[in-house]
Amino acid sequence: MLLALNIAQLVFYIGLLALAGQGLLYVLAGAKRDDNLFYQLFQLLNKPWTRAASWISPRQVAERHHPVVAFCVLAVLYMLVTLTKIEHCVGIGVENCR
Repeated sequence: MLLALNIAQLVFYIGLLALAGQGLLYVLAGAKRDDNLFYQLFQLLNKPWTRAASWISPRQVAERHHPVVAFCVLAVLYMLVTLTKIEHCVGIGVENCR
């Protein structure tokens, strides 16, 4: 159980960092962000998250806002997994949770 929680937490954490990096490059690179190699890499890494965000968000949400939706959903999922991991570790004993 602990291994599955650690893996889920790591996957969500990597997604959050990639979305944060894409957002930072969105601001820093300006209009030439589509030609930026690292921005393209972040877009490729975030494609599953943004596709899932476009699937769960209503039609009124613009496509350019889907990465923000994905970031918010991933942040909530990361917090839920972290709280579940804490609850699990308290249940089995903190010394067994290393």
